[in-house]
Amino acid sequence: MFHLHKATQVTPDEGESETLRQLARQYPYPPRAAEGPGARAPYVRANMVASIDGAVTVEGRSGGLGGPGDNAVFRTLRGLADVILVGAGTAITEGYRLPEPDAVFAELRAGNGQAPAPALALVSRSLSIPPDYAPLTHENTVVLTCAAAPADRRAALLDAGATLVDCGDDTVETEEIIAECGRREWPRVLCEGGPQLLGAVVAADLLDELCLTTSPVLAGGDAGRIVADTRADGAGLASRGMTPAAIMTDDDGFVFTRWVRHDRSSIH
Repeated sequence: MFHLHKATQVTPDEGESETLRQLARQYPYPPRAAEGPGARAPYVRANMVASIDGAVTVEGRSGGLGGPGDNAVFRTLRGLADVILVGAGTAITEGYRLPEPDAVFAELRAGNGQAPAPALALVSRSLSIPPDYAPLTHENTVVLTCAAAPADRRAALLDAGATLVDCGDDTVETEEIIAECGRREWPRVLCEGGPQLLGAVVAADLLDELCLTTSPVLAGGDAGRIVADTRADGAGLASRGMTPAAIMTDDDGFVFTRWVRHDRSSIH
């Protein structure tokens, strides 16, 4: 039997900061192995939102599906992560800004040996990123691409001061993306999509955990799902068994679920 927590039970009256700290206790990253071949391997968590009928966007953006409770979970998960991994197209469409330090999580992050704020990793094969995109040139932002990316766009982003890392030759290899996170000492990876990137992570069998917000609306239309099948062979993704680690709801009708892989118990 699983417990369904009303938000009024996990978000007391002490204020916003206490609410966020309570949520952090619902979304812990597992301990990292101290040694062994997997000691540096990152733990990959995804955070996504969808309507009751599975739509991942409303009018082309996921932001239309959110609410105050979803924003609190979003802030909490970012407050716990070392890096936010996101498709460049999603970041631009959703208006991503540079992640900033959050005072609520400062003590926790310091105790874990984490940087004050998570880094931002933008994934793009096409490099269709405006050179004046605000977070692009910050030292905490990296663009993960491939050697075959358009040379003119690569040159424009490098001239703007961006940091580019090739994670593959012809395509951006998901395994190499996660390996690069490990090399940069980012063991707590938070993937925020979009569906194409999350589909690639699932196809590579690298997703350890999914945090899913179900918005209390029926969206209709032809919006996609949170996971897109990007494989060229069209064979479809293999089923991945997951277990609910937490189920919560709030007074606005949103449902927040945390799903973990059967065989994932630590930052392995």
